[in-house]
Order: sequence, then C-alpha cells, then structure tokens
Amino acid sequence: QVQLVESGGGLVQAGGSLRLSCAASGRTFSSYTMGWFRQAPGKGREFVASVTRSGGSTVYSDSVKGRFTISRDNAKTTVYLQMNALKPEDTAVYSCAASNRVGVPLSPLNYGYWGQGTQVTVSS
Repeated sequence: QVQLVESGGGLVQAGGSLRLSCAASGRTFSSYTMGWFRQAPGKGREFVASVTRSGGSTVYSDSVKGRFTISRDNAKTTVYLQMNALKPEDTAVYSCAASNRVGVPLSPLNYGYWGQGTQVTVSS
C-alpha cells in the first residue's frame, strides 16, 4: 500500500504559477504510475496528468497541455505538478493518485490510492 499527502495549493492570480507536491509513504513508490486529477465544484473528477514509473513518459489533458508539467523523484518518493499560466477555470481540488497499471492510465478507476486533495483557487 501507499499513502499520499498533497501540498502546495493556494490562491493565485490568473497568469501565476503554483507547484503541487505529493509525498508518498512506503518503499514501493517507483512501482506505481502516478497521476494528478482535479475536481471543481459541481463537476466530476477530471484527469490532469500522469507519469510512468520511471518518469520517462507523461500524458496531459488537452486543457493543461503546454502549461502544466508532471514529474517525479523516486528517491524522494514525491510527484510534482508545476502549473504555469493559471486560469480561473483551473480552480479545483487537486488530488494525486497511484496506480498499479502499466502505462499512463487516464481513468480514475485505474487508480487505487488517493491523497486527500489540495485546493487551488485562481482569481481573475
């Protein structure tokens, strides 16, 4: 099992940047594909980005491609989400998740472990 704790959320003006971190417990972090998802009020959970076990491959949703970057440090058992050029529509609770699936699954159903989430609010 793995436990996940996000940090780095907050309030930022449109056009600004934030970096989210997700610290994982356990010595098997490198065996999990890691993903970031978000959920805005009144909306369903939305895939944001994912990274393979080695960090060699990444996938992004079209809405964040070119603005967000996912990365991981297996030695520190941490996954990051660098968010640049933030827009008000990026406002949501952001959660990291771990998957046993190979590749970069997009569906939250493929992720078995979740953090509690961190709020990101982008003001216009």
